[in-house]
Amino acid sequence: MQEINAIKILQENLKFTDNSITKLKSFREKLIIANQNHNFISKNTENDIWVRHILDSAQLVKFIDFNNGSLSDLGTGAGFPGIVLAIFNENKDFHVKLYEKSPVKRKFLDKIIRDLNIKATVKENIYEQELQSNVIVCRAFKKLDQVIQVSREIIKKSHKLIILKGQNAQEEVNNAFKNYKYPYKLEKSITDSDSRIIIIQIDK
Repeated sequence: MQEINAIKILQENLKFTDNSITKLKSFREKLIIANQNHNFISKNTENDIWVRHILDSAQLVKFIDFNNGSLSDLGTGAGFPGIVLAIFNENKDFHVKLYEKSPVKRKFLDKIIRDLNIKATVKENIYEQELQSNVIVCRAFKKLDQVIQVSREIIKKSHKLIILKGQNAQEEVNNAFKNYKYPYKLEKSITDSDSRIIIIQIDK
C-alpha cells in the first residue's frame, strides 16, 4: 500500500513518467540488495523506503528548473536525493553531479547510473573540486551553517541551495544567519509534517 500511494503522488503530483517509475523500482531493488552487505541506509527504514527516501527526495523537483544548468548533490550517500532527481530529469543538457567521499558508495552509484542509463556523474570529496552548479541540494550532509560555508567558499557562481531538514530547520536558519543573511524560504515537506525544505539564494 505504501508503494502504491507513493507512486501515485510521484506520478500525479510530481509528474514522474512511467519510465521514471520503472527506474525508481529498479533503484530500490538494487539498493535493498546492496544494503545486505553495506549500511547504505538504516535497516529499519528499508520497509519505508518509498516514502522515507524516494518520495522525500523526489519532492525537490518542485523547486528545480531542469531546463538549464546543472545540479550538485553534496554527500549523496546511497543517492538521495541526487539519483532520484537524475531519474526525473529528461533534459540531456542538464547534468546531475553526485558528491560522495565513500569509495564503496561511489562504486554503487556508478553501477546504478550505468544500469539505469541516467545522466549523472559521481565525484569525490567536494573540498577537492570546484563546483559550478547553479543548484545545490543536500539531505543529510552537514548543519546548515556548515553547508552555507561550503557553498560560499567552494561554489564560484550564484546558486540556489535546497536542503532537506527536520523540525529544527528554523533554528538552524537563525543560527546560520548570525553573520551572513540571505533570502530564504521554508517549505513544508510532503513526507513529514514536522520537516522542512530550506531554500536559500546565494548570489556571488
